[in-house]
Amino acid sequence: MGKNTYTVSVIQLNLNNTPENNLKKCTEWVRKAAAKGADIISLPELYSSHYFCQSEDTENFALAEPLYSTSFKAFSALAKELGVVIIVPFFEKRMAGVYHNSAYIIDADGSEAGLYRKMHIPDDPHFYEKFYFTPGDLGFKTIPTQKGKVGTLICWDQWYPEAARLTALQGAEVLFYPTAIGWHPAEKEEFGEKQQGAWMNVMKGHAVANGVYVAAANRIGLEKYLPDTNGIEFWGSSFICGPQGEILAQASTDQEEILMAEVDLDLQENVRQNWPFLRDRRIDMYGAITKRAID
Repeated sequence: MGKNTYTVSVIQLNLNNTPENNLKKCTEWVRKAAAKGADIISLPELYSSHYFCQSEDTENFALAEPLYSTSFKAFSALAKELGVVIIVPFFEKRMAGVYHNSAYIIDADGSEAGLYRKMHIPDDPHFYEKFYFTPGDLGFKTIPTQKGKVGTLICWDQWYPEAARLTALQGAEVLFYPTAIGWHPAEKEEFGEKQQGAWMNVMKGHAVANGVYVAAANRIGLEKYLPDTNGIEFWGSSFICGPQGEILAQASTDQEEILMAEVDLDLQENVRQNWPFLRDRRIDMYGAITKRAID
């Protein structure tokens, strides 16, 4: 690893288990990634449980945790022990009736480098997130850490170029996307390839348009905990790409894996010098972007 480089990692896991077991599992996999040389490590979205948003059920709110409780304590201690930055996506209980889909960015000394609350909340069949999550109110942020400057967005945020742009403009070197996305099994044959391709292509586009590295950490496995449903088959395919959209590491659709890639800040500078998209933005002409539609 050179002076202007560091190593990022995303961990792809089957998380269809209890919070206690998932915490133990994720701790073990973070240790493995750190042993391989990772400096910044991201877990998938809502790491601590199965993907409960397949239904609207108030009992699932019991899976949420207050700030700085179980997840923070465990991964703060681990980050300090290993000397790594850990991105920990979790179900946040902010107060009675107010919950968020959030992520800690825990620095290499165990302190909180930042907190992100998912901004874009979907409401699709078996992805009923609006029932559970209040939209984030902390904005899009780049978080300086001891290892590098990172931006953390979450899953549905992946589809929005505005989110990537506003984060990159604050100096992010890497955009991390903890994710829980998959196929409805009945639709997979007809739509699966296009859905998966669009998911990857839009994030590669964010990398190119902003001259940043992008790292997406998805889960795997069929999660079918509701009776009389087909569940969701999470498609894995976690990846890390460079600032020209080049794939640096790619996971399978169905295996637990650790992906690693080097972030080269000199390369990022070179790409931005030769593809000066940020320089040539017509910021004087973009005022209408804040409108819902331009009628």
